[in-house]
Amino acid sequence: MMAPGLYPQVTTVDRLETHISYVFLAGEYAYKIKKPLNLGFLDFSELSRRRYFCEEEVRLNRRLAPDIYLDCIPICGSAENPQIGGDAQDAIEWAVRMRRFRQEDLLDRVLADGRLQPRHIDAIGRRLAQFHAGIAVAGDDSAFGTPQSAADPALENFRHSRELLPAAQDQAALDRLETWTRAELERIQPALRRRKAEGRIRECHGDLHLGNMILAGDEVTIFDCIEFNDAFRWIDVTADLAFVLMDLEQRGAPAYAHRLLNVWLEFSGDYDALEVLPFYLVYRAMVRAKVAGIRLAQPGHSPQAAAALLAEAREYLALAQRFTAPRPPFLLITHGVSGSGKSTLTGVLLEAFAAIRLRSDVVRKRLFGLGPLDDSHSAVAGGIYTAEASTLTYERMLELAARLLGLGYPVLVDATFPQDWQRTPFRELAAECNVPFVLLACTADPQTLRERVAARHASGHDAAEADLAVLEQQLAHYVAPAASEQALEGSGLSAEALTAAVRARIEGAE
Repeated sequence: MMAPGLYPQVTTVDRLETHISYVFLAGEYAYKIKKPLNLGFLDFSELSRRRYFCEEEVRLNRRLAPDIYLDCIPICGSAENPQIGGDAQDAIEWAVRMRRFRQEDLLDRVLADGRLQPRHIDAIGRRLAQFHAGIAVAGDDSAFGTPQSAADPALENFRHSRELLPAAQDQAALDRLETWTRAELERIQPALRRRKAEGRIRECHGDLHLGNMILAGDEVTIFDCIEFNDAFRWIDVTADLAFVLMDLEQRGAPAYAHRLLNVWLEFSGDYDALEVLPFYLVYRAMVRAKVAGIRLAQPGHSPQAAAALLAEAREYLALAQRFTAPRPPFLLITHGVSGSGKSTLTGVLLEAFAAIRLRSDVVRKRLFGLGPLDDSHSAVAGGIYTAEASTLTYERMLELAARLLGLGYPVLVDATFPQDWQRTPFRELAAECNVPFVLLACTADPQTLRERVAARHASGHDAAEADLAVLEQQLAHYVAPAASEQALEGSGLSAEALTAAVRARIEGAE
């Protein structure tokens, strides 16, 4: 397979190897061949099985990367003189033919090089929400997605990791994490059952980390989903999302993790996922800790390599422990007309505080069966923007905020909140939940407001539909919060100053 003459118009062939496959890079294509292995969790031992899983790999990955995964092709001839292509009945092996991409475009490298931008994170969040909404759903009678199917691999991680990481400090860390995991499984068991009944167990990607995404032409493509084990793929969509969130955290990009989570929530509407998310974050980190331990147990490492693998395992254990730590919840709401910077400022805060943002524009549209970027074609004060629709929107945001605060999440409510009677229920909710409350005032001069609203409306890339007519109506009826409400003025503050000011308010209220 290394002979250039096997391939059309190729002068050199490179080979990559993983523990389960070989990839031959020839010209504009890559040919992936599965090793004849049976590792228990996968079985490629027979030619017929390798063909089946090659076909599955193409089928599954074309859901997200149709331009990369081309087809499954036979390799004929002999081991000494192979021929790419030919009659399937003459095949001695099977390969997945893929369009080749640059290794430096893998997202783990893009992040390390400082090339990964917020717009790329937003694109991933939107794409994953769209993907999860459209894939096959596990049947009620399937074994996938039950509390037992969630518990078994999670608890097996600890059994295996104890054998791999015998040091006292690692055993103590595993004790803490296993105790938390068992308690969490008991707590979320009703949620796991409910999510299965609601169709949240789907034929997911299963291996969503940055090394399985590429950035090409400023577009992110997700590839290399799991084809070899149904149980690894038929999972809660939250478990799928948790992998990339964990990976971003581990790679030192927690702000991107929080941003990605919020985009996914806005486009999926699956806020109930937050109840089970900590469990799956810990699970994903524990899998990586175990994998590092498995590699450490393999012979032939230099002392430096062994030390690096042990450090890696401990980093994942520490990350898993951080995922178990409760974050101090608080409730922040905004006040300001369209274009005053509410979404910009709350975007800063959701990254800084690992908060969940509820945008009225998004919540309103979902109430009426619309996606965040769908145009409702509503007139001023008409359609989905009537007084009755606004009342429903604020009631739904209050309901969601109460739910999220109850789960222990900081909550940001991004809405105009023009009247005190709209703000009061949220202030009362914070008091009932015994969490700090912050009113963030957002202001700008009228000309700046008009320029921002006009530019945003023209772009068509935001959930907000307010145009200049809406803005003028808001300005005509604008009432600033009373001094007794102690609003924090956020406009004009840098990201650092805004974060510090909000933190001071939160800590002062505790």
